[in-house]
Amino acid sequence: MGIQYVSWNYNQMGLVATLQLSETTDQNTIAWQRFLPTGPVALLPLNSKQSSLVWSNTPENVKHLLKLPNDQFIDELNSALFKTFQRNNIVQEANKILDTFFKLINLPPNCMRQLPPSVCDVVEGSRAAFPLGFGHAANYVGKNVALVGDAAHRVHPLGGQGVNLGFGDVECLNEILSEAVYSGRKLGSLLDLKEYETKRQRHNVPTMLALDGLQKLYSTEAAPAVLLRSLGLQITHALSPIKRAIIQQAAH
Repeated sequence: MGIQYVSWNYNQMGLVATLQLSETTDQNTIAWQRFLPTGPVALLPLNSKQSSLVWSNTPENVKHLLKLPNDQFIDELNSALFKTFQRNNIVQEANKILDTFFKLINLPPNCMRQLPPSVCDVVEGSRAAFPLGFGHAANYVGKNVALVGDAAHRVHPLGGQGVNLGFGDVECLNEILSEAVYSGRKLGSLLDLKEYETKRQRHNVPTMLALDGLQKLYSTEAAPAVLLRSLGLQITHALSPIKRAIIQQAAH
């Protein structure tokens, strides 16, 4: 299409796999994500017995994890999910002060930590990995062509928003083309495609920049950044309007 494409790499890889859970439960409906010094590890529910893994890690660690036998890989994964890491005393004290303040003004304090399901096995042949990075096409459309999903944009998987952005693209393009057909306009008119491009870029770009900012914020263990992200999560949890706004933005 001859369009400009802005991109950069995160020097991370995403390790994916299909996991067997230790306990079968009909309540496997929650997506779990834990932020580690090497990158986030996430479990996404598939059914009562299985979850999908997306583990962001350094290229060296991912290559090592791919070579491990299943039992050793599961040990490493469960350690990443449940291991207790040393906590910053300043951050802990700040969290306690904020919890106390929330109680004084009748806002919900920081919720107690819940635990993800434990993993007992990995489906044979399901482990794979791919490089992580940011990418965005300056234009989504051309003559009789439109880009959707990963062809138009690429984001870090830490927020699980890549597929949502793609679904939003498809829904928007479908609505615009349906209206064009209904109104008797030529299918693939550049005017209609430009409308799709404008609507989706207005939504996608802020979401992508927010995810890129989160990736950078969670890629450092510097005390000010750790304090900022910890307090930010607490405030977001306590203030329902902010939480609803984030959920609404992510759902489109």
